[in-house]
Amino acid sequence: MPIPGYVEYPRREYCRETQCPVQILLDQEEADSARYKAIRDLCKGNCIRSTYAFHHWLIEKGYVIVRPAPYEL
Repeated sequence: MPIPGYVEYPRREYCRETQCPVQILLDQEEADSARYKAIRDLCKGNCIRSTYAFHHWLIEKGYVIVRPAPYEL
């Protein structure tokens, strides 16, 4: 659910900007092909970047990580 006045993070923007070699391979394949899915599985559990680096990249780019407040009765 988008927040008015903000844009959501575009899928794999970080991967593309940091020129991840797995992302480069993905960009060369058809999105629903078997080869695409096999390459995609490489990054699902074995990303070569750290969450620390990703988090700081988000901050540098002006992204804000938010979540809804708990619902109170």
